[in-house]
Amino acid sequence: MSRLTLFWFRRDLRVQDNVGFYHALKNAEQVLPIFIFDTAIIDKLPQQDARIEFILKALGDINDAMKRNRCTVGMYRGEPKAIITQLLDNYPIDRVVTNHDYEPYAQERDAAIEALLAEKGIAFENYKDQVIFEKAEVTKDDGSPYVVYTPYSKKWLARFQDHTPQQLPSEELLHKCIQTELPQLSLKALGFQPSGIQAPGDSVSNARIDAYEETRNFPALDETSRLGVHLRFGTISIRKLVEQAAARSNPTYLKELIWREFFMQILWHFPHTASKSFKPAYDRILWRNNEEEFQRWCEGNTGYPLVDAGMRELNQTGYMHNRLRMLVGSFLCKHLLIDWRWGEAYFAEKLLDYEMSSNVGNWQWVAGCGVDAAPYFRIFNPTSQVTKFDKELKYINKWVPNHQELDYPQPMVEHKMARERCLTTYKSALNPQ
Repeated sequence: MSRLTLFWFRRDLRVQDNVGFYHALKNAEQVLPIFIFDTAIIDKLPQQDARIEFILKALGDINDAMKRNRCTVGMYRGEPKAIITQLLDNYPIDRVVTNHDYEPYAQERDAAIEALLAEKGIAFENYKDQVIFEKAEVTKDDGSPYVVYTPYSKKWLARFQDHTPQQLPSEELLHKCIQTELPQLSLKALGFQPSGIQAPGDSVSNARIDAYEETRNFPALDETSRLGVHLRFGTISIRKLVEQAAARSNPTYLKELIWREFFMQILWHFPHTASKSFKPAYDRILWRNNEEEFQRWCEGNTGYPLVDAGMRELNQTGYMHNRLRMLVGSFLCKHLLIDWRWGEAYFAEKLLDYEMSSNVGNWQWVAGCGVDAAPYFRIFNPTSQVTKFDKELKYINKWVPNHQELDYPQPMVEHKMARERCLTTYKSALNPQ
């Protein structure tokens, strides 16, 4: 057998316009494609995790595209370094190719893989695929990272005008793939059960992008793109999506995509923010962290219908409208004085579109402790938010149909009291005597 290139699918589960896959295929005679269900990640997930189903469906779509070449993606369950070592023993691999991943765990994992390969004289190639601009590609003139969104977005747009990314025809080179001898893994074989959650489609219409500014804040309309999970796992090309958004006259949707990259570069520059506040003084806050109150928040039984609707939608569908994410986050941190990290961890377990950088960034935003955050004294009123964003109660009626019945709980905390308690707690932490 001639020498092989190993391509490792991760957050790029598609054959079209896949940068690393393209370069692997273009520069090799034969490519062995694999995916690893990393036990360091999946062993911590609940048994009914819709993300595992989503990944298996995406891998199935890749296999369908490869069928005419009698090839499939080799699926492995285990620890990546051990599996790569095993593959090096079983196949004449002289190059390993993948796409960049920016989360702290992924950086450590890839450093260990690179060291392993270097010992054996095997090349390890990494490409930018899931973003337009990564790491330190958009910085201030002095090279320091932006920590405020608006100037970052202006520099991002200026760079984009000068450098429109090229889409690469990786799907045209699939004939170079070869097949592993492994059977395909199933949901049951991985130790999971069906979740009953249906993933959204993988496209957004021009009409929805054009109306985004007018419709995005109203959860009953359900007019957001719902593409978060596809961006998270790379089942769509960010270059294709940005090209579509940039071609429209309304820039609001494109700016949301830039927010995603803003938070990704924040996590890359400041990896400690995965577990610590960007503004260190906020880690002095004396959170109440009442476990019973946290459980009521998780279940959507706070007595505030719009908060409860958001949480119930999350629990039943793996999705929550972005307007509601801000409201339920603010309620947890400021009305209940529960640490933002508790909420971030719950979202990490439940959200189909969970992305560490955006999730951490937005939780720190609502808690007031992150980059470009809402000031700590900005506390959403969960009752007036109904008037602003669900005036006809369509969203609330869908998810909390009993909100006007006797069996619906009374508000677990009074807004004015909670607001004053929050301000006092934050002030004493931020301005110690």
